[in-house]
Amino acid sequence: MVLEIALIDVLAGQEEAFAEAYAKGHPTLAGTPGCRSVRMTRGIESPSRFVLLVEWESIEAHLENFRATERFDTWRSLIGPYFAAPPVVEHFTDVPAQG
Repeated sequence: MVLEIALIDVLAGQEEAFAEAYAKGHPTLAGTPGCRSVRMTRGIESPSRFVLLVEWESIEAHLENFRATERFDTWRSLIGPYFAAPPVVEHFTDVPAQG
């Protein structure tokens, strides 16, 4: 499993419109083959900052099944207009609690 974390700063005053765009785009992302779960969180201290958490079966599922397809174009066209800056996106894997 791979966890994609995207730090998204939204234009001030556009937070609710961004949240609505996310709701519209959620099925496009969540329905991607290899996508296990999608969750968007919003900052309490920084309400214009959102964090997208997506669990993928593999990094290839993210890159090949989503980023390299029209699904990504659809997703980005919905949420992209609200970005204050390009999102910072990284992938993570779990660290075992026991050796």
